[in-house]
Amino acid sequence: MKKILLALLLVGGFSSVQAAGETAPLSKVIAGAHRPAEHKARDQYRHPRQTLEFFDVKEDMTVVEIWPGDGWYTEILAPYLKEHGKLYAAHFSADAELPYYQKSLKNYVTKLSKQPDLYSKVELTELQPPEALKIAPDNSADRILTFRNVHNWMQNGQAAAVFNAMYKVLKPGGILGVVEHRGSSKKPQDFTGASGYVSEDYVIALARNAGFEFLAKSEINANSKDTKDYPKGVWTLPPSLRLKDQDREKYLEIGESDRMTIKFIKPIQAFYRAAGLSPV
Repeated sequence: MKKILLALLLVGGFSSVQAAGETAPLSKVIAGAHRPAEHKARDQYRHPRQTLEFFDVKEDMTVVEIWPGDGWYTEILAPYLKEHGKLYAAHFSADAELPYYQKSLKNYVTKLSKQPDLYSKVELTELQPPEALKIAPDNSADRILTFRNVHNWMQNGQAAAVFNAMYKVLKPGGILGVVEHRGSSKKPQDFTGASGYVSEDYVIALARNAGFEFLAKSEINANSKDTKDYPKGVWTLPPSLRLKDQDREKYLEIGESDRMTIKFIKPIQAFYRAAGLSPV
């Protein structure tokens, strides 16, 4: 058992102990002038410092951000990892058919190019299943992070394939961090993801089926005001506000969605299997 724990520390970079003041660089990045005011305004719902601390992200790690969208979290991760770590951004494919995907990728690339002092070391990769699943080299990442994306993969019937791809890329002992709109435990899961809400049990099942083990979950991003029964699904709430001015103040008062925050680990046994060794 001692050998397994030691290997976990060495291979995966996992640590449950944080030295005093260790998160100061992260707090500084989050407060940085490079982040637009409208992005900082969402910190009250997304809790980036607490979320990244829960996922135990350190500035010397190799991190993969899955489908970074307009770069809300990239604005934090890229400067934080720039000097001592590595950030892969697994975005949409340049060959994607949907105009939304193309526009999102173009805007993201433009964003990175405008501030090379912050983003020049970000390595852009593709995640466009079923064809493009090479988000980073196998067994290379200390952390893989995905924020509010599982429902999108469900809509395309690709959730299992993406979780399998993430498993391959993560180091044994590495952590997968998932934030997702949390569905009601009283309603059966809609496996199309049409409402944007996903049950915790389903996310845990997806991860376990790919080979991950459940580590822990947090209520960092919970919102008890979210009733999860809106005409336009989760997009009825801010920031989307799909109903525009209809009941706008009501939805602004609710705020952003209730979200699960869960971390999984790629078991250390995967290291032994790859090396042809026994963990016993």
